[in-house]
Amino acid sequence: MVPEETVRLAAAGDVRAFEDIYRAHHRRVYSVCLRMTRNVSEAEDLTQEVFVQLFRKLKTFRGESAFSTWLHRMTVNAVLMHFRKPVVRLEQTIYDDEEQPARWNGRLTARTSSVVDRISLDEALAKLSPGYRAVFILHDVEGYEHSQIGEMLGCAIGTSKSQLHKARLKLRNLLRQRISKNLRSSVEPEATGLSLVGCHLG
Repeated sequence: MVPEETVRLAAAGDVRAFEDIYRAHHRRVYSVCLRMTRNVSEAEDLTQEVFVQLFRKLKTFRGESAFSTWLHRMTVNAVLMHFRKPVVRLEQTIYDDEEQPARWNGRLTARTSSVVDRISLDEALAKLSPGYRAVFILHDVEGYEHSQIGEMLGCAIGTSKSQLHKARLKLRNLLRQRISKNLRSSVEPEATGLSLVGCHLG
């Protein structure tokens, strides 16, 4: 939590005060960027961009909401603007069909199953539209209320609830598809192995 005096001094051009704000909030900003983009390089770039914007816009902070909320809204908006770029929209649709989870003898091991679950969730989140992803992460991952999300994203509470519902449905369908794919691919190697053994013995 940054004292109001530090924010006031930073807004007046005090570099040391701004550095204090950076040290206090950069991990949080990076975490939000990483969760929303699912990409380390993009998250790092966006984190720097957010603090550049913060340096320029700090004088506009009126204290009508908590500074952390104001910065969080700026961070989310920066990521959403990033998603609106044509190249980024194209990249978000790319999915590597050849990527397979780690296996042992054609079956998922106990050690890798939790990792595969996380990979599946990350891939599913990456396929959500930016609006759905933002609301889902803010509500289900970070624990914000719909009223807070509406304030951050500049939308009505009803819109936030609707987008969360649709995001959950979309994620559920994507994860079901992923699980079905994993099950099919785990059975195929065994079936192939049996047929090869049969041919050899014959």
